[in-house]
Amino acid sequence: MPVRSHPLLTALLTTALLTLIPGSQVAAADPESSSSSTDEPPVSFLSDVVPILTRYGCNSGGCHGKATGQNGFRLSLLGFEPAFDYVALLRESRGRRVFPGAPDRSLLLAKATGRVPHGGGSRISADSEDYRVLKQWILAGAPGPQPGEPTLERVTVSPDSRVVARNSTINLKVTAHFSNGRSRDVTRRALYETNLPTVAEVSDVGQVKTFDRGGLFAVMVRFGGSVGTFRGTVPFSGSPPGQLTVEVPKTNDEFVRETSQQVNRLLAKQWQNLGVVPSAPADDYEFIRRVTLDVCGVLPTVDEVQRYVADKRPDKRARLIDDLLERPEHASYFALKWAAILQNRGRGYSTSKQRAGTALFTAWIRDSIAANKPYDQFVTEILTATGSQNEVPPTLWYRSVRTTQDYVESVAQAFLGIRIQCAQCHRHPAERWTQADYYSLAAVFARVGRKGGFADAEVPTSEIIFVKNSGTVTHPRTGEVMTPRPPGGPDLDLEPYADPRRAFARWMTDADNPFFARTMANRLWGHFFQRGIIHPIDDARSTNPPSHPELLDTLARDFARSGYNVRHLIRVITNSQAYGLSSLLSESNRDDLQSFARFYPRRLPAEVLLDGISQVLEVPTQFPGGPGTFPPDMRAIDLPDENVVSNFLDVFGRPARTSACECERSDEPALAQALELVNSDEIQRKLTATNGYVAELVASSDAHASNVDRIFLRVLARPPSSKERSVAIEFLNAEPDRGEAYRSLIWSLLATHEFMFNH
Repeated sequence: MPVRSHPLLTALLTTALLTLIPGSQVAAADPESSSSSTDEPPVSFLSDVVPILTRYGCNSGGCHGKATGQNGFRLSLLGFEPAFDYVALLRESRGRRVFPGAPDRSLLLAKATGRVPHGGGSRISADSEDYRVLKQWILAGAPGPQPGEPTLERVTVSPDSRVVARNSTINLKVTAHFSNGRSRDVTRRALYETNLPTVAEVSDVGQVKTFDRGGLFAVMVRFGGSVGTFRGTVPFSGSPPGQLTVEVPKTNDEFVRETSQQVNRLLAKQWQNLGVVPSAPADDYEFIRRVTLDVCGVLPTVDEVQRYVADKRPDKRARLIDDLLERPEHASYFALKWAAILQNRGRGYSTSKQRAGTALFTAWIRDSIAANKPYDQFVTEILTATGSQNEVPPTLWYRSVRTTQDYVESVAQAFLGIRIQCAQCHRHPAERWTQADYYSLAAVFARVGRKGGFADAEVPTSEIIFVKNSGTVTHPRTGEVMTPRPPGGPDLDLEPYADPRRAFARWMTDADNPFFARTMANRLWGHFFQRGIIHPIDDARSTNPPSHPELLDTLARDFARSGYNVRHLIRVITNSQAYGLSSLLSESNRDDLQSFARFYPRRLPAEVLLDGISQVLEVPTQFPGGPGTFPPDMRAIDLPDENVVSNFLDVFGRPARTSACECERSDEPALAQALELVNSDEIQRKLTATNGYVAELVASSDAHASNVDRIFLRVLARPPSSKERSVAIEFLNAEPDRGEAYRSLIWSLLATHEFMFNH
């Protein structure tokens, strides 16, 4: 029976044999690479070897770090499990990967340098510092992680932010801080990545080089399992603009005025750094259309536009916002938004009727928004809901959110603004979240029980949600029973609560919570400005820093201080100087897509676009569902779920509501959208209806000039230019069929970008 060799024993025997072979590479100890040198500390597997493997991508998801490994060799992703990696290097492949007797012959070095065929090609050179460190570690006997060895706690980047001129360079310094209080420079050992390579690139030794383009960028710096960030600002022009005017909001609400003015100052500071002059303020026509669409999801009427333009009061903008927030359309529009985030869906159910409960949940969301229910109360009632889904609307959240994965990922993304999905299988590659964080959050919901209900397409419905007497979640790798705990947060005080969800909700809605208020502030900022301060809005992480950190902190603190008053937060945002800027480009901000120095146009959401067409033509959409299913004047923003058949809504990107991510809603252009505008039976029905707006124009004896003015106000919320008026009148006079003439004119305006976009 053969004796099973040990890699270290094999190495010792090999060393002894090599000393007897003439011409051997290791005839004696190499004094220059001997581990007995006292000039520097011994090489650490944790602090030296693993970071090198990470730096060269050996343990990345595309190489040996993926779940199945690569060519029989597997490492933990990004070195998050060093004990596993040590065994893989030392014990597998008959010990050939690491060869202390002849370090240069170790497969680890031979493949990395390309001396032995390697699918990843040559990664390091034999004369590099990293090669020397790996060789020194192998020669020292390849020591593994030691008990009590200092561990890496964090890395810092110096500078952490800087205004950097175009076409210039700046050198970063990276310092690793260890648990024993010591630190060392790891600049040449770290891994670097920029999030905006068109603005700046970064070398493998931390030198940042900017290009001839302005903007905000960030550099991710990784060493070991820690990540740091450098934020850079590259001015668009060579010299900053003169002193920028900071607008003072005209409102009687001192609380709103104070915070909006802070917002204005912080944005002006960033514009100054970027060398950007913001666009001029939007005119009254542009602003009333913009804010009415954003707050209520509807177009302003002709009378509303004319009244607002004629109003000479200095605070008319604040008054308009206040009026819009009280309208029922506001509650309907934001209920549509939250119904998607909360995954209130009916997909898969019969299209002849609605799935039981979706209308009940949507109505509860709408009523909560109409009552301006504090956001912390709104979220707490959802997370801690118990009772029958026929009687307690928030329990319907548990119909779509029902598995360990659903609980963790929906809660984290919807209310904490983080994407923790990666941590289900391994430590998050771009953040501090571990598998323990993932399954500790799952444990919060381990005692959620279900009973009753009946089969309804994809999942049961009409269940009763209750709290079980027991329930646990175990760590899939360690088998440990997890204690309910928020991601990265403290252990929950479970003693006063019979339900762990209540302890979690109390932690989450605390004013000092680092996620809750920031996530909602960022979500609403993204709603009104097209992009969040953190963008995407639900992907907060150290490698995706906010474009305006102080601004986000200010909004979050103010939101918590207001008692989580959502309407107050909306007032602060919509009364800000940036929200009132024109969408017209200038030479100064033409390339700006991050600093909010102009209003960024965006296509109307599918439901708002369809309702806008119906509003202009005065013909409601006929939604299928059988007699009595919907009222005859049903609007798309009032639909209870996404299950109502509408090709128009699907083509224009309504979300499927299968996750808490707002990214499900698409505003990408597509050929099918153009075809829908041209060939849609529904739009043709609205244009040719005998009781619609076109029929009213045909029956009217008003002159074309008067009708053209009202048509432009009705469709685009502005009067026509003199050229537009003359062209329209000329067209109407040339067309003998009055009905066809007005249909063509209105259809052509509905198909314009000006109508289809909020600007």
